[in-house]
Amino acid sequence: MSRKATANASIDGADPEAGLSALLAEVRACRLCAAELPLGPRPVLRARPGARLLIVGQAPGTKVHESGIPWNDKSGERLRDWLQTAPEVFYDEARIAIVPMGFCYPGREDRGGDKPPRPECAPTWHPRLQAALPRVELTLLVGLYAQARYLDARRKANLTETVRAWRDYLPAYLPLPHPSWRNTAWLKRNPWFEAELLPELRARVRALI
Repeated sequence: MSRKATANASIDGADPEAGLSALLAEVRACRLCAAELPLGPRPVLRARPGARLLIVGQAPGTKVHESGIPWNDKSGERLRDWLQTAPEVFYDEARIAIVPMGFCYPGREDRGGDKPPRPECAPTWHPRLQAALPRVELTLLVGLYAQARYLDARRKANLTETVRAWRDYLPAYLPLPHPSWRNTAWLKRNPWFEAELLPELRARVRALI
């Protein structure tokens, strides 16, 4: 949403907080792909209109499904370490919005690992959620699915090359690998991530929150 559109909304008397709350209630009541979800629908996301940082990840795992708290797992611990944010800051919706590509736990692949985010979520809900978050200045694209949607043709041949080209996507986007502990070997093979990208990530996050 442009500044002009935001100003017009204020003139018209629209309440951004109430509007976003109503939208979040609508999202949390979504049953669009309920028949495909092994644990049933439980959309997990967080946001308030004043958030300046948006985190777009993949989809909840079983632990997050149970708790209803995004990134409430080992991957979340690593992500908060990357950002150098304490849990009370990370979960402050007025500062950080968390809107994954898929809002519900998608189930397990036959060969192990979670299934991809459900394809219905992002096209159905992301444009409306983005419009309700006019102050977002930086979006962290965590993992391949978020990068595919938001960078589209601008992304590189694979995740490693996309993340390596992180400077090309600033100031609006910053691509990251998924912070899963399964990616520990990736981090060891790519020391530039910790040496070059993380300091920039932390500086930008500090400035926004």
